[in-house]
Amino acid sequence: MSKRVVITGMGCVTPLGLDLPSTWKRMVKGASGIKPIAGFDTTDFQVKIAGEIPEFDAAAIFGAKAARRLDPFIQLGMYAAREAWKDSGLTVSESNADRIGVIAGSGVGGIGSLGEGFHTLFTKGPSRISPFLVVQFLIDLLPGQISMDLGLRGVNFSVVSACATSGHSIGEAAEIIKRGDADAMLAGGGEGGVVPLGIAAFQAMRALSTRNDEPEKASRPFDAGRDGFVMSNAGGMVVLESLEHAQARGATIHAELVGYGATADAYHVSAPSEEGEGAARAMKLALKKAGVSPRDVDYVNAHATSTPLGDRSETAAIKAVFGPSAYDVAVSSTKSMTGHLLGAAGVVEAIVCIKAIQDGIIPPTINLEHPDPACDLDYVPNVARHRRVEVTVSNSFGFGGHNSALVLAAFRG
Repeated sequence: MSKRVVITGMGCVTPLGLDLPSTWKRMVKGASGIKPIAGFDTTDFQVKIAGEIPEFDAAAIFGAKAARRLDPFIQLGMYAAREAWKDSGLTVSESNADRIGVIAGSGVGGIGSLGEGFHTLFTKGPSRISPFLVVQFLIDLLPGQISMDLGLRGVNFSVVSACATSGHSIGEAAEIIKRGDADAMLAGGGEGGVVPLGIAAFQAMRALSTRNDEPEKASRPFDAGRDGFVMSNAGGMVVLESLEHAQARGATIHAELVGYGATADAYHVSAPSEEGEGAARAMKLALKKAGVSPRDVDYVNAHATSTPLGDRSETAAIKAVFGPSAYDVAVSSTKSMTGHLLGAAGVVEAIVCIKAIQDGIIPPTINLEHPDPACDLDYVPNVARHRRVEVTVSNSFGFGGHNSALVLAAFRG
């Protein structure tokens, strides 16, 4: 049984682009996908900015009738799954369908559909609730719909760990392959939380940036002027395979997943543990499983969401893991450009790590104009950096104290 798991397919849709090539192109240029919210009236909202994807035409992709029955988080996740599946070159048949599965999740699931359902209930009564409401808001319907869309009959369930969701999804999918329960897995997440209830809820807990007059500068990880994260919609998926399976079919291997660590802070429902202790343990565990020394890591894609506590905590965690070499490793937060993709963040950022390996480009942390003295690492400020990248770490942390770290490396047969 193989102990090696490789990535053979990637797909995403983000505020920066409708596919991976366009997202990556804009990211390398340091572009921002944050704009004033156009999807609903923000007159009564304190927060008026987000990362939307207005060009995404679900009716054209799925058909008007089907699109109406799919919440945006499912639409975006399914679309990314189709893109990753196409990129992988895999085909499904009666002989292999039982050996290919899906693990995918979301941070807030069908919160938009649920909000509309509440409105209907209180204004028109229970008899007017849509019979499709339940299958719109349940998070497990994302992998369920993907399995039906592609005909995949293997292991299928959801991971729900807030903003660590798709990081955990990838790590757990790899574990399923390693124990021999699947030959290939789709893993990732979808998020469509930029809706009135979603924005209002995070606004109420004072988690979001209110830099409404400068939306493109609102997400500013590690900057002294950061004031909260910017909420965004997105979908992202990767195809993982056992090395033997990928090689047997002559697949193009993008990278290898060599390490996965998952921990809990056991500290607070929303604040990170002091000095990033839980995050540090996740990174240490992932590196230990990978057999990689911190000195060998070229790039860390930080979870850094542009919150005062979170960015400092992660900086402390990186220092705890990397020691003196913390100042030598390149660290960047691509949330400065995409905003916070919540349950889709981990997979999109894992894809970013793979693209950094493939293209030898480390994307920047934009809007880093006045560094926080407590955040003093090399955050690749404002301009992408061209350099050889062999080993990367992708961090994802979620409310509830959930921590995930992935180590992705260049494939060396």
